[in-house]
Amino acid sequence: MKKLILLVFLTLSISIQSYAQDFIGIIPQPNNSSYTNKPAFDFSKTTYINSNTATKEIAKILQVAFKNDVNLDLKIKNKRRKQTIYFQLNDALATEAYELIIDTKTIVISAAGKTGWFYGVQSLRQLVQKSLQIPTMTIKDSPRFSWRAYMLDESRYFHGEEFVKLILDQMALLKMNVFHWHLVDDGGWRIEIKKYPLLTTIGSKRRDSEIETWGSGKFSGVPHEGFYTQNQIKDIVAYATERNITIVPEFEMPGHSSAAIASYPWLGTLGNDMEVPVKFGRLFDNYDVTKPEVIAFIHDVLEEVFELFPSKVIHIGGDEVGYKVWEESKSVQKYMRENNIETPADLQIQFTNKISQFIEKNGRRMMGWNEIMGTNIHTGFSEKKDDKEANTPLAKNVVVHFWKGNIDLLTKAAKEGYGIVNSLHSNTYLDYSHKSISLEKAYNFNPIPKDLATEYHKNVYGLGCQMWSEWTPTNKDVERQTFPRIAAFAEVGWTETSRKDFNTFSVSLEQLQQHWAKFDINYYTK
Repeated sequence: MKKLILLVFLTLSISIQSYAQDFIGIIPQPNNSSYTNKPAFDFSKTTYINSNTATKEIAKILQVAFKNDVNLDLKIKNKRRKQTIYFQLNDALATEAYELIIDTKTIVISAAGKTGWFYGVQSLRQLVQKSLQIPTMTIKDSPRFSWRAYMLDESRYFHGEEFVKLILDQMALLKMNVFHWHLVDDGGWRIEIKKYPLLTTIGSKRRDSEIETWGSGKFSGVPHEGFYTQNQIKDIVAYATERNITIVPEFEMPGHSSAAIASYPWLGTLGNDMEVPVKFGRLFDNYDVTKPEVIAFIHDVLEEVFELFPSKVIHIGGDEVGYKVWEESKSVQKYMRENNIETPADLQIQFTNKISQFIEKNGRRMMGWNEIMGTNIHTGFSEKKDDKEANTPLAKNVVVHFWKGNIDLLTKAAKEGYGIVNSLHSNTYLDYSHKSISLEKAYNFNPIPKDLATEYHKNVYGLGCQMWSEWTPTNKDVERQTFPRIAAFAEVGWTETSRKDFNTFSVSLEQLQQHWAKFDINYYTK
């Protein structure tokens, strides 16, 4: 009988231990964690943060976070106290890695510097939001992917500085590290460029907006406008940097350029005056990339972008370029003949390669949607179905942002040595309905194609989730589409597949939803 009781006890202990580890309550789920049976660390008792010159900044971040999250006043001192949080330097850890050791009276966050310390703080924040009594444990953690991105489209609708900072705050809590900022498109130009002021005085405004869906024939009847000054951009970039988030700006070229052409008609191929479009979709004119003055304009804008954004990667779009205007332009066709350019797709790649060289000369790296490789991925659309594919190879120094087409295209690009960010639209587009991309479908997305050999996995940097805003005019609309799926994508980017479990994630999500509710975030519920 005693043996039976002992067996039941051991089985129950193992089950409880497994449950505790699975339901640690942090999103993204840490990659290595273990509990002890020591008494909990109790934040209801006076707690100090031990700090010196090297850790002063991160200590302040922890202090402010605890005050905002759970109204706890932690005191910063440079001497040992009875109950203390320490930051420890460990040069052996990778840049984004951290170790969090929680004992009954001490918490130690070890990292190689601020980035790892910051991620340790985010884990601690989620634990204390769950309970002021934190179980003693050890977490050793680092991300699966180096690129964990959220994209906000502000060309279609301008959402504003306060909202962007709210998104950056939530990204930081989820350990996401790239904010892809879509500031330029047909629907509006949202960034001040001092050399070309009409981009904002004209290009940031439209007289109306199509509503509900493409081709609805319905319009809001309300003008829309807005842009960020360079001072606002600098402030937001600094805000992101404090949260270990890199802002990657997107300056669309050579298509999706109607707002710029409306501002300066000489940029276009048609040469016609036009207004900023009130409809969304694949629209109107392209930059005439055969004109030296257009290339000079693009260089000028990029130089101001370089000054504003320290990101090593600059996104140039390159998607959905309609070739009809180039095919019907006598001057473009003449240029192509004189330069032995076979197809409009080759013209686009020639232009893209030159832009990539310019970006590289300025110490940056170009990124673009996967049309920049010259493959026609839009054969189902009438305006693209007959487009010939390019023979010109894409420069190797670019990052290919995969969003559409056969997955074999991604596999091929990775094998050829291109850097890849996987944002397959059917799995990562946040403008798609929650029925089309459910929370579980988002959670189960794997940026690594199943047929890609292990030796090429390193070429897949990670993933992005994209919030296109054609049909989400308000901030609350954007929140509904973003949350909670952003948490699923955060775990895709951080947690090894062997540690992922959707049921565990769903339980952990309940606490996060309470946090979002506190900030009046309009997260989607079934």
